[in-house]
Amino acid sequence: MTLQQLKYVVTVAEKGTISDAAKELFISQPSLTTAIKELENEMQITIFNRTNKGIVVSNIGDEFLSYARQVLEQANLLEEKFLSAKKQSPRFSVSAQHYSFAVNAFVDVIREFGGDQYDFTLRETQTYEIIEDVSRLKSEIGILYTSSKNEEVIMKLIKQNSLEFEELFVAKPHVFISSKHPLAKREVITLEELDEYPYLSFEQGDYNSFYFSEEILSTIDRNKNIKVRDRATLFNLAVGLNGYTVSTGVISKELNGENIIARPLMVQEFMRVGTIKQKNMPLSRYGKAYMEALKGHVLNCASQ
Repeated sequence: MTLQQLKYVVTVAEKGTISDAAKELFISQPSLTTAIKELENEMQITIFNRTNKGIVVSNIGDEFLSYARQVLEQANLLEEKFLSAKKQSPRFSVSAQHYSFAVNAFVDVIREFGGDQYDFTLRETQTYEIIEDVSRLKSEIGILYTSSKNEEVIMKLIKQNSLEFEELFVAKPHVFISSKHPLAKREVITLEELDEYPYLSFEQGDYNSFYFSEEILSTIDRNKNIKVRDRATLFNLAVGLNGYTVSTGVISKELNGENIIARPLMVQEFMRVGTIKQKNMPLSRYGKAYMEALKGHVLNCASQ
């Protein structure tokens, strides 16, 4: 077993296909396949199951990859400390729903570990893709919410993909609106008061079921609906059209400015926001730092 072989299997797990990993590693597909098979034979395990749809990490492969990442990380630390050679770029990925505290925490990790070189990825993406990214090791950590309406389906998917959910906080639904919105001075807002205003939500692509909606109470019929892909567009529409969306109430003035405010929505529901990661897989130093930063920003935003 060599460090090169460990790098190969970790890259394949992150990329999801042999072809994409081979391009990333600048080697041929046959050479990569042979190296992985030799490692599997030596370790007497099957790291990847081959299917008609591609490769899938096996249960024992998940465990092996967790150790492989730790070995590679320690090897990188040794090289950085004792060799004068060029440092390797740290790599870390997160997939999340559109939460400002997720961005703030990501910034903290880059400031702590970035240095002169880094290769970090933050994907603000669709709910199903968050679960898929973490299950395929494309991202180390995912961030999403559950409620009374979607919890059974979301938690079932998390379990099926050998992931685990860790709660960050539980919030009552809030309306995000412009600070100049006609309802901005209300201490609490009702659904009836929102009837005449455009409802803004994030599209979910092929998985458009309400179970995967990023916004709670998505099953309610609304006369005016606008779907968007990114947070900046949503907030611009909230300002320009007096639109609204429903989220946690945790908002960052640093990122979103003074133009967007949160007001409690008068409904009997909850949003349980948390992180997902591979089951029985220790977090990298970047993952641990990100989790700590997340918890700090959630507390800071909630107290504002």
